[in-house]
Amino acid sequence: MEEFKWEDRIPSARELRGGFENADDILSRIMGSGSPSIGSDLLHDTLLAKSVNSRRIKRSDATRIVSVTNQKGGVGKTTTTVNVATSFAAEGIPVLVIDLDPQANTSSSLGVRQRGKGIYEVMTGQASIQEVVRKSPIFPSLEVVPSSIDLSAIELEMAGEPRREAVLKKCLFSYLERSGKKYEYVFIDCAPSLGLLVLNALTASREVLIPVQVEYYALEGLNQLLRTINLVRLNFNPDLKNVMMILNMVDRRTILSRKICEAVREAYPSLVLSSSIPRLVRVAEAAAAGESLTSFDPSSPAAVAYRQACIEIAERL
Repeated sequence: MEEFKWEDRIPSARELRGGFENADDILSRIMGSGSPSIGSDLLHDTLLAKSVNSRRIKRSDATRIVSVTNQKGGVGKTTTTVNVATSFAAEGIPVLVIDLDPQANTSSSLGVRQRGKGIYEVMTGQASIQEVVRKSPIFPSLEVVPSSIDLSAIELEMAGEPRREAVLKKCLFSYLERSGKKYEYVFIDCAPSLGLLVLNALTASREVLIPVQVEYYALEGLNQLLRTINLVRLNFNPDLKNVMMILNMVDRRTILSRKICEAVREAYPSLVLSSSIPRLVRVAEAAAAGESLTSFDPSSPAAVAYRQACIEIAERL
C-alpha cells in the first residue's frame, strides 16, 4: 500500500497565494446571488450592510423640516419617524422630533413621556416649544416635543381661530429663531388623517416623507394625499417642494410584494426612495420594547435599510 504523506495533500504557500475567497465570495458561490432563497436574502443583507456602513450621511447646512404623513393607518408612520430620526441622531446629527399624533407613540418610543405640557399646550398658546422640548435618553443629539391624548380635541378648539393652519409654523419658526439651536432635521410625525393637524404640519414643512405599506391597497389614497400636498403648496406654503416615498413592510419572499413595489415605483418614479424597509419581526420587537430599532438592534437588516434611507434623504437636496 502506498504510504500516505501529509505534504502530498497540503498546497504550497505559492499555490495558496491569491487563492483565498473572502466571505462575500463564499456566500455568492454557495448561495447564489439570484436565487429567491433565505441564502440569497442573507447575501443581500450582508452586502448591503457592508456598503451602507462604509458611507457617511451627508450633513445639512440648513434646517430641513419634514412631515411624515399618510392618511392611511398602520402604514408605519411612527416607526418610520422614530427610526429615520434616530438613524440621523446616531451620527451625532442634531434632530428635533415633533409628535403631532394624539396617540403619542413616537414620544414613548423615543423615551419621552409627557409629564406636564406638550405640543397641545404649544398649539393652544399655553406654552412655547422652548418650555416643552425634552432631550431623548436614546441619543444626546435628539430632542422631542411630546404629544398626549389632549391633542385629539385640537380641531374643535381651533375651529374659529384665524389662520389656524399656520399655528404650528408660527410656533416652530419662532422657536428656531429665538432658541439659537441648529437642528439639521425637524421631523413631524402626523396622525393618520388629512385634518387640521396634518394641514399644520404641511404648512410648517418644506418636505414630506410618505411611508407606503407594501400591500394590495398601497396605491389607494396616494393620489389624494399628493393632491392635498399640492393644494397646501399652492395656497399656504410655496416652500413645500420635496416629496419622498419610502416602501415599508416589504416581504421579499412573495411575488405579490415585489409586484406592488414595482407598481409604486412605476407610478411615482421620481418620488420613491431606492431603499426599502423589509418586514421583520425585529421591528415589532423594538416597538414592543419602547425603543427605536437603531438602539435596539443596529445590525438588523431593517436598521441598515433605515440608515440607507437616511443617506438617500440627505442627498435629495
